[in-house]
Amino acid sequence: MTMNIKIAIKELRVAFAQNEVLKSVSVDVYKNTITGFMGPSGSGKSSLISVINRMIDFEENAGIKGEVHIDGQNILDGDHNAVELRRRIGTVFAVPIPLPRSIYENIAYGPRLRGIRDRIMLHYIVEDSLKKAFLWDEVKDRLSMSALKLSGGQQQRLCLARTLALKPEIILLDEPCSGLDPISTAKIEDALSELKKDITIILVSNNTKQIARITDFSAFFYLGELIEYGTTERLFTTPTMKKTEDYIQGKFG
Repeated sequence: MTMNIKIAIKELRVAFAQNEVLKSVSVDVYKNTITGFMGPSGSGKSSLISVINRMIDFEENAGIKGEVHIDGQNILDGDHNAVELRRRIGTVFAVPIPLPRSIYENIAYGPRLRGIRDRIMLHYIVEDSLKKAFLWDEVKDRLSMSALKLSGGQQQRLCLARTLALKPEIILLDEPCSGLDPISTAKIEDALSELKKDITIILVSNNTKQIARITDFSAFFYLGELIEYGTTERLFTTPTMKKTEDYIQGKFG
């Protein structure tokens, strides 16, 4: 099977003042797969996804060298439109931040900003997005309720649905299940497994069991270096690096 590369990261270095947080990282992310970035805190995983969505632009004293290609275009090129890029990339963070509005308005807000005003179309987008986030059945009878009244797990799936409403090509998830119960975690994992049919997904997680369960490819980072990368099955069964094996077995982290 031929795999299409969606994101190609080439010799990426990121430093804040004198502190180098990514050290010449090169990795390919394939289209319509879930790729897991794992490693202990401080290994550079979150910095890497902040480069991919160009949120690092808002960080002071960030020095970046190397290339990140999406569909063959280097997004770090000075001419590349970062605002347009972020429209193609959805990001879900560890702590869900729903808007202080109704469930319906949380989903419809983004499409409205993009000029969609038709009520039938908006309702379709809201329903479709909530279904894809495995939340529709729980909230379909209370769409006018404040999103702030949802449980933590429901709020996280709402934030996923809000991202999906904007039809991203790529979704970056930074520890999306870190504070969630096992049932909510399972629903998010089920949603991601379905979404990869249409979307390229990067999942940052310190939970090695979660990486093993739902990702197709895995990258292990340690102190800013990419230690090992490959199919998740190979990485978890026959890692080539002792440090990878030790991390997977929980000997440090």
